[in-house]
Amino acid sequence: MQQISPVELAQWLQDTQRPAPLLLDVREPWEYQLCHIDGSQPMPMGTVPARIHELDAGREIVVICHHGGRSAQVAMFLERQGFAKVINLSGGVAEWAGRVDPKMPQY
Repeated sequence: MQQISPVELAQWLQDTQRPAPLLLDVREPWEYQLCHIDGSQPMPMGTVPARIHELDAGREIVVICHHGGRSAQVAMFLERQGFAKVINLSGGVAEWAGRVDPKMPQY
């Protein structure tokens, strides 16, 4: 499974020459409401199997959670379902807040 750091993701999102990935936030709704990366799509981990048809298997997908554990599980699941361009955000939104967006609320 591929990994990306928050700093690398921030650079990617700022690169207008590169298509932006789908930012798939797999945390629970209450977590997403507290804080999230702008442009991310909420899809709680438990709903991914039932909603997998909503995802484009040909698009690069960066999976996001609080610290990187749940997102790694979802990324592995998506890879097993034939998604080839799945990347886990290492450190999750907690590390994003620490390294990219210090104004982001943390929990």
